[in-house]
Amino acid sequence: MDCATLLAALLMIRDRAILLSVFARLVCVLFLLACLLIATATAQSPGDLLNGSFSHRDRLATAASYATAPGTGVIVLNAFAERNGAHLDRQALLKLVDRASQNATWATTDNNAQGVFTNIPYGNYDVEVSAVGYLSTHKDLQVVPTLVQIQIDIVLHRDPAAVNLDIADTLLSAKARKEGRRAVSALKSGNFKEAQKQLDEAYKSAPSSPDLNFLLGYLYFQKKDFVQAGTYLGTATTLNPHNAQALTLLGRTGLERQDYPAARSALEQAVLADGENWLPHNLLADTYLHEKNYTKARDEAQVAITKGKNAAGPAELVLGQALVNLGRNEEGIQALNVFLQESPQHPIAGQVRTLIAQIQEQATTPAPAEDALQATARLPGVDPLLALPAPRLSVKSWQPPSIDDLKLSLAPGVTCPSEKVAEESGKRVQELVQDVTRFAAVEDLFHQALDENGDPVRTETRKFNYVASISEPQPGFLSVDEFRADKLSLPGYPDNIASTGFAALALVFHPHTRDSFEMVCEGLGDWHGQASWLVHFRQRDDRPNHMHAYKVGNQIHPVKLKGRAWITADKFQIVRIEAEMVGPMPEIQLLSEHQVVEYGPVPFPKKNTSLWLPKSAEIYFDFRKHRYYRRHSFDHYMLFSTDTDEKRKEPVVNPPEKKS
Repeated sequence: MDCATLLAALLMIRDRAILLSVFARLVCVLFLLACLLIATATAQSPGDLLNGSFSHRDRLATAASYATAPGTGVIVLNAFAERNGAHLDRQALLKLVDRASQNATWATTDNNAQGVFTNIPYGNYDVEVSAVGYLSTHKDLQVVPTLVQIQIDIVLHRDPAAVNLDIADTLLSAKARKEGRRAVSALKSGNFKEAQKQLDEAYKSAPSSPDLNFLLGYLYFQKKDFVQAGTYLGTATTLNPHNAQALTLLGRTGLERQDYPAARSALEQAVLADGENWLPHNLLADTYLHEKNYTKARDEAQVAITKGKNAAGPAELVLGQALVNLGRNEEGIQALNVFLQESPQHPIAGQVRTLIAQIQEQATTPAPAEDALQATARLPGVDPLLALPAPRLSVKSWQPPSIDDLKLSLAPGVTCPSEKVAEESGKRVQELVQDVTRFAAVEDLFHQALDENGDPVRTETRKFNYVASISEPQPGFLSVDEFRADKLSLPGYPDNIASTGFAALALVFHPHTRDSFEMVCEGLGDWHGQASWLVHFRQRDDRPNHMHAYKVGNQIHPVKLKGRAWITADKFQIVRIEAEMVGPMPEIQLLSEHQVVEYGPVPFPKKNTSLWLPKSAEIYFDFRKHRYYRRHSFDHYMLFSTDTDEKRKEPVVNPPEKKS
């Protein structure tokens, strides 16, 4: 009942009693005040709430209504980025913890950066919001009967240690922005060749874009081409003088080139642009150390340690050497020992121990103060830049980075619900097993023979009608059968090498199979803007290997795999999975193999349904002293169903092959 209706109803009985009339007016006034408060809350936009201080507060949810059970409420959460108060441009993971029972409920934001929890019992809760590239944020919340539907606006702040690869330049054309986004995806995946291709195309139309110049600088830095990296990063910082991460990377590039004046100039600007980030302070301290300005090196290193806390271990290395060169040996050795305590297995730990021994040895030989300082200056020292995580490149440029070498971007401080991820992803894979037998598709096979540098020397293509089935011939054992046109035999494949079953790599997570692998949920990552759990797996030595094998002649050679899967945080669907050999197999001349399989939803409008199916499978392998790249991709999906008495019809057409 609205206020006007209530007022009319109450006034109709005004003649019955003066007391009742006064009470009615009082009730209506209170109700009108409540309506006014609701209208005021409704009128405020997220931008109004976030401008200036970027504060957030609870308010009534007005965008939509949600049904809820008695004794429960609804929580609607909106995620914003600190920059300009805009909606978060990527999916965020939401974790709601009941403070009484400590039970956790998970959700993710949608394309509008909004997430909803429904049927939440009255009580006190903690909400945690996490996204890759941002610091996790917590919010205390109380669900009470008087406010059963509430809305929360939460602002996430950038993780200062994360490299932001966003394309934010609004002046870019739609085509250039699209190429830039593809380049970002390739960079995150370590596919530098594809990133180079996309960035070069985008750069042709927008050479004055600070974002594109930064991305090119980042790309060349990862490739250790520091001259080119410095050129593009210099342009990026000229176009955008307040870009702290570009200035920081430019400074590190100067350090790599031993151009210390250039490094100092960039890093001093980076510290002014982002004084709370420990990394530019650490790099600036390193620069001062190389320039023998030990007092400034000490001061900047101390700031880096204060700002970075446990993450700033490399700054202890700078601090220790600066103090030693200032004649404060005991304090310097103490700082160096802190570095060793925090990173005892670091590759340069041996150099640091040697340096400490040399300092202590000098201290046992009395000498005039000036001579002692000169002797200290002659110590070889340890380059602090070696203590920072180095860019992890692929050992072989023709294939993606190794599973264990891939640098991951993870949301900080997010605990992975490992059991739930394993259980729910297993259910999705069981659905995949059922769905695989329900579709047919056109398969494109793209094959390249590569030279020693990874450049193609021969390209061949094939096109097939394709169907597949997954059966369980014996309990716990899954068998994948693929059917192609003309019952394709070995000579029908390029280079007489057949590749089958790769699209079913997700079976690693099937309940019948997953116990054969050691699995570790590494944290919350991102896949094309979608929050995803990253799960690392490795074949166990004490379990049989039925997942992958090579058949050479009449001999079967099982191949142990390790890999990583990207599993969506909302539906627990596997969107991407990579795998590689645990070790080379010289007995069959198989030195390396790397698989990349992607899955996604395939709509079937006529059947009013959608299935989660394989989209593509890529294989990079070094076999019999030759390198190959092969890609299986699927399109023109067709949905069909079979009765138990109906025989599967295998494909009958094999279009002619193409060579180039």
